[in-house]
Amino acid sequence: MSAPTRIRVLNLGMQNVALAEFHTTPAGALTLSRLDFSELLADPGADASRPGQLEAAIAQLKAQTKIPNSPVNYALPSQSVFTRYLSLPGSTAEDLNQIIAFEAQQNIPFPIDEVVWDYQPLGEARDGKLNVVLLAIKTDLLEAINRAVETAGFEPRKIDVAPLALLNAFRYNYADLDGCSLLVDVGSRTTNLIFIEGDKAYTRSIPVGGNAITVAIAKEFGQPVEAAELAKKEKGFVGLGGSYAEHEDELASRISKLARTTLTRLHAEIVRSISFYRANQGGTQPLRVFLAGGAVSMPYMLEFFGEKLQMPVEFFNPFRNVAIASTVDTQILSANAHAAGEIVGLALRELGNCPIEINLRPPAVVNAQTLARRKPFLIAATVCLFLALIQGWIYFSKASAVQSVVLEGVNRDIAALDSKAQEFDRLKKAQDQLEAVATPLLTSALERDIWVRIIDELGAKLPPQFIWITRLTPMSNGRSLSLLDTKQGQAPPPPPAAPTRQRPGTAPVKPAIDAIEIQGLYFYNPSQAKVIDDFVNNLQGSPLFSIAPNDKAKVVTRRNTPDDESWAYAYTIVLPLKNPIALP
Repeated sequence: MSAPTRIRVLNLGMQNVALAEFHTTPAGALTLSRLDFSELLADPGADASRPGQLEAAIAQLKAQTKIPNSPVNYALPSQSVFTRYLSLPGSTAEDLNQIIAFEAQQNIPFPIDEVVWDYQPLGEARDGKLNVVLLAIKTDLLEAINRAVETAGFEPRKIDVAPLALLNAFRYNYADLDGCSLLVDVGSRTTNLIFIEGDKAYTRSIPVGGNAITVAIAKEFGQPVEAAELAKKEKGFVGLGGSYAEHEDELASRISKLARTTLTRLHAEIVRSISFYRANQGGTQPLRVFLAGGAVSMPYMLEFFGEKLQMPVEFFNPFRNVAIASTVDTQILSANAHAAGEIVGLALRELGNCPIEINLRPPAVVNAQTLARRKPFLIAATVCLFLALIQGWIYFSKASAVQSVVLEGVNRDIAALDSKAQEFDRLKKAQDQLEAVATPLLTSALERDIWVRIIDELGAKLPPQFIWITRLTPMSNGRSLSLLDTKQGQAPPPPPAAPTRQRPGTAPVKPAIDAIEIQGLYFYNPSQAKVIDDFVNNLQGSPLFSIAPNDKAKVVTRRNTPDDESWAYAYTIVLPLKNPIALP
């Protein structure tokens, strides 16, 4: 997806709010076209009044910059977001999907259904471990901040966190640096330390910032916080310490000492953080330090950190690789350039392929963006449905006219076919009558030599010695038919059929000869009764008899056992016919 030509961003700091607009070039470069800052009048520690202050500040900036209602990316201050760095097993980011939800429940100090959370892998896996940053914010706090943005007429798209937006801006502007760099972002309530070393990154927040100097001044002189903040801006600077001469203005001199004392505490925390980063995160000693944030504008801040840290220190330039349009107020830019890193990082999110792509969207924003993505498809589906209805109406209108013409022709054809059908019915009845007369004759012709073929087949399959056939009896439905008991010239009476359940409308089943019962004798011989099995085996492939391999035991119904007293022994075999012989 190509980047938008105009990108609007908001940095919601604890004491300053920044609104900026960027333009993108076809090559993907950024150009700053509008920028303005608004200071929050309330005490940074008064969180209850913060949403109202944000809403007023954003509305003021929107009026000053004349930026219309539009989508916007904005950054949350670090102290509003819970951050935890984890080292999790897995070689790729995809492996995290199976364990990250469990880790979130274990590490976030709030009920998981009361927070909005997201995570980001940092760099490549090392030794089977993947470093991950986990971020979470209370849902009610995020929704209050988001309402302030939406009330001003902006539509939130991506919601970042200030230190990670600053990290993206640093990597964009200082991609040519090797080794470890330390970015010190001194804000009003906290100082964010950002360690950047190749694809590795680590952030830590220290609860010491510019407001700590303001509170020290207010306590020292017994003044309100607002008056102390004004005195700090007008006369404040960082005392150089050592053998430097005192400032001729006693108030300025006392403020400089208070500032140095506060920053000395900050320096001690920075040193401890560097040791922690090297010992627990596998990092190396920083080679350089960059200062950023609203509080670093105090005079001699650069010299103080250079003296304390004993390494190269310079101000972070977020516009090193960003063009500045002529429409930007240069005075505002020069006075606040050190506090504009977050807005550059937010704009980079629209260019794609950012190292950090955190997005802490509240449920309302997620639902709205999901609906917005689906809206074109819903509109297209509605249009297609409407066109389909129109096309269907046109089609059926034309089809109705065509159908009337076709129906007339079909009716004519049906009338002609009805006449043919009646003629076919007459012929079919005549054919059925002829078949009724011919069927018995055909059956008799086919079966006239059946008994000859049966006797020939039995004679051919009978073993050559030790066995005789003494009697053949036809059978029907398991019962023997006696031809000798009938009167001369009369057919034997049919056997009583077994009671069967007949389907309505079907013809009764006619009796038929379905098996032949063979009775005979076999001589005493070396193979004894095996000669009967040989006879049955010979008949197994016969075209007249149906003998299954597994039914041979059922075929031999009687087999007398030799007893050394008789010279012949009786046997009985029942052979099922493949084609039963119908009885007249």
